[in-house]
Amino acid sequence: MKSLAGDKFDEEIKDGYWFVKHYSPYCHHCVTIAPTWQTLYEFYYTSSPLSSSKSSKEGQSSVNSFHRYYTFNFAAIDCVAYGSACEAHDVHSYPSFLLYKNGALVKKFTGTKDLPGFSVFVEEVLESIRPGSRPKDGVKLPEVGASSVDVNAKPDTAAAKDKDTAAGIAAGQSHNKKAAQEVGEQKGKHATKTSVASTRGTATAALAAKPTKPSAPPNQAGASVPLSAEAFQNLVTTTQDAWFIKFYAPWCHHCQSMASSWVELGQEMQGKLNIGEVNCDAETRLCKDVRVKAYPTIIFFKGGERVEYEGLRGLGDLFDFSRKALDIGDGVKDVDAVAFKKMEEEEEVIFVYFFDHATTSEDFAAMERVRLSLIGHGRLVKTDDPIMADRFKISTWPRLLVSRDGRPSYFNALSPRDMRDYRKVLGWMKTVWLPIVPELTDSNSREIMDGRYVVLGILSRDRPDEFIMAKREIKNAALEWMDRQSHAFQLERQELRDAKQLRIEEAEDRGDQRALRAAKGIRINMDEKKKREVGFAWIDGIFWERWLRTTFGVDGKEGERVVVNDEDNRRYWDTTITGNFIVPSRTSILETLPKIVSSPPKIKPKSTASSLETLVFTIRRAANRHPYLMSGVLLAAFVALTLWSRRMIRRAKGHGHFPSGSGQGAGFFKLDGKEGLIGSAGLGGAPNGKVD
Repeated sequence: MKSLAGDKFDEEIKDGYWFVKHYSPYCHHCVTIAPTWQTLYEFYYTSSPLSSSKSSKEGQSSVNSFHRYYTFNFAAIDCVAYGSACEAHDVHSYPSFLLYKNGALVKKFTGTKDLPGFSVFVEEVLESIRPGSRPKDGVKLPEVGASSVDVNAKPDTAAAKDKDTAAGIAAGQSHNKKAAQEVGEQKGKHATKTSVASTRGTATAALAAKPTKPSAPPNQAGASVPLSAEAFQNLVTTTQDAWFIKFYAPWCHHCQSMASSWVELGQEMQGKLNIGEVNCDAETRLCKDVRVKAYPTIIFFKGGERVEYEGLRGLGDLFDFSRKALDIGDGVKDVDAVAFKKMEEEEEVIFVYFFDHATTSEDFAAMERVRLSLIGHGRLVKTDDPIMADRFKISTWPRLLVSRDGRPSYFNALSPRDMRDYRKVLGWMKTVWLPIVPELTDSNSREIMDGRYVVLGILSRDRPDEFIMAKREIKNAALEWMDRQSHAFQLERQELRDAKQLRIEEAEDRGDQRALRAAKGIRINMDEKKKREVGFAWIDGIFWERWLRTTFGVDGKEGERVVVNDEDNRRYWDTTITGNFIVPSRTSILETLPKIVSSPPKIKPKSTASSLETLVFTIRRAANRHPYLMSGVLLAAFVALTLWSRRMIRRAKGHGHFPSGSGQGAGFFKLDGKEGLIGSAGLGGAPNGKVD
């Protein structure tokens, strides 16, 4: 491979295409990628662009060689030795791979830095130079460091590219004519005729070769396909096709209710997404393998991954999920600042993965694994746009964040291993994938309501003007509350830091080393999750009218209202400190909320549970807050109950008294009237109790 000198860099790359690696010999990533780069160079530089060429024997001087056919070159430049040349082309990180054409920069390689990633980039460039000249299914790549590869073998995964075969044939014919003329000038008429004959044979063979038939579009019939176990294996499990499948039982009432919606979904998804269904009465083993536990179970499959649908079963909900599944199923989209700005207008939750030239395929693999889990929750995109990095203050790569209404939250990875742990990444995503003000539905109600106070706006789409205004007010209140909490947290931690510094300075002034060590050992907890969170949401007051009336006593038809719900303790608030109803106003919400979350609340709550449920939750809440005290109370109650029970048993056994004229009794006396030990004639005493 050619090594470029800095002072002659521009001169050497002025003709043709040059794919140049800018590297540092001290860079770990550069050393790691070197064998891959060398294998890529050797594979392409020794390849034959035309099946009839003999470039492998004639060498790179032949006009049918890779270099002469495409005018494409590989090279490298040491940026430590020739730093000024790299800086002149705006190269500040290593390794960087840049493509030049006739001395001018065309594009920077931003894909995965492995052999398949480089090959995809090179194939696209070669195809643009001579359309139709590259194999439709791609090329069979060697292993890194291998000395040979079967050039006639098909690749493991066919490339999804549309090749212009006719244009490729024309380009090959034109090139072969030039080759024939050059060979004729060098070797005479006989060689020219031979070359022309060979050219005609090549063209005829190319014309006879039929292009590979593209894969058929999904769901051509616009219907749900009944799947047997064998069909499921062939069409779903062993392919990369996307399938949305319903597992049902014919006797299931819910399955029967959604049957018409499923048929309409198949029609709506014609040519877009495969829709299928499995009868679990007939395919018992298949449903058991898929872990179907209830009917209907609806699952999205793609490339061995699966996501279970948990939303409502109306046509609109199913269609919305299918559309989002298609968007995410196409892969992690690469965006720039302009595309991201447009996306923000349509999406409430966007996860952004920032990468640079040093990001490895392992890093990208983690993102690929979590993308299907985000269906219905948010979009996942990637970018290396410096404008995006500047906007979100990104200084280290790779980095992951979520943007909700333009407000970023960052995934705090302590090491590169954390970024590659898709379970840890997905766990963080689940904590932040709700919008700032989501709509409360049957599928997300537990996720929204559990473990927090929820400011719930009761709105109605039937009043569009009030709906838009109320939703905007609730969102503004949510954003301002988040700002206040963040500011209060920072002030609290600053006070703790100041107190620690004061102790350190005091110990230093006294010269007390023991106190100094103790002061320096004070740990300031930066965890923000000690206090209960406050969430915000809204609900359709007309659709959920019955539930709202029975739970909160609110009629959604009467207008927009707000309640603050504490689901864990079965209580809620719907009035301000003055007794007025809470309304969807930033002022009303923000004035009331601090009085509710204080301990104890300054506004008396109302209960959503019965008296018995309230008693149970009161005991549970007390046990959570004061476990030792509650344990003592329960132990004392148990002891008291035991003693009372024993006393009652003994009293029941000793209910009788001594019989008249007997000196023995049955155990206990009954002091009833004149009977008993005192004033009784049963012991031979006088009736007045006196004896001689």
